[in-house]
Amino acid sequence: MTNREIIKAIEEYAPLSLQMSWDNSGWQIGDPDAECTGVLICVDVTPAILTEAVEKGCNLIISHHPLIFRGVTEIIGRNRVQRCIARALRDNITVYSSHTATDCAMAGVSYEMASRLGLENIEVLDSSGLGAIGDLKKTLTWQEFAGLVKTAFGADYLRCSRPPFDDWHIGRVAMCGGSGAEFITEAIDRGAQAYITADCKLNWFIDYADDILLIDSGHFETEECTKDIFYRVICEKFPNFAVWKSTVERNPVMFV
Repeated sequence: MTNREIIKAIEEYAPLSLQMSWDNSGWQIGDPDAECTGVLICVDVTPAILTEAVEKGCNLIISHHPLIFRGVTEIIGRNRVQRCIARALRDNITVYSSHTATDCAMAGVSYEMASRLGLENIEVLDSSGLGAIGDLKKTLTWQEFAGLVKTAFGADYLRCSRPPFDDWHIGRVAMCGGSGAEFITEAIDRGAQAYITADCKLNWFIDYADDILLIDSGHFETEECTKDIFYRVICEKFPNFAVWKSTVERNPVMFV
């Protein structure tokens, strides 16, 4: 089994044609045609991930965020990207990333988020393919819903706007994994009482407080589900192949 054959399954699920114009999904480094000894799945490629790949005997890493996002003009170990490139080359590890291609795929990141919340009638939020919107099985108070979000995404803390009144109830929910604040108004227009995303600025909490419960549940927390997505796609196509979800990867943001 070659790396290319493994990635063919990923690209059938999330074709590179779906990615945003500014993105860099696809092969990052290594040999697509090398025989694959095992796959390690992660959100971000770090030195710890590369060590884990070696220890597990995996020579293919599939990440959500691209290792190489902007131009690399030198490889001298100046930063994480350079160190990871050098280490991957030294250890003959191939890296492939599926970023906005997976965000925009049918049953992609936001759909996975919606499924974890148990939503019904799930639809795409935006015409780009990003985001999802659906209905809770039963209406919840905003406090109950916040607890559900924390549990669904493994979030220790949430950043939430203050609802316009204490008994604000949630029945319809929209979301976009990662940085998706540009769809707040679309969520409002489509009748959502809550919108979940990440990387929200203070003024957004202020500007939309009377219209929707804005929840920033963290960038990593909303996209860690990509490990489950990639794992499922590969195992369905190659049920007896060695595929691992990283066990050393941790949320890079710590609350103290």
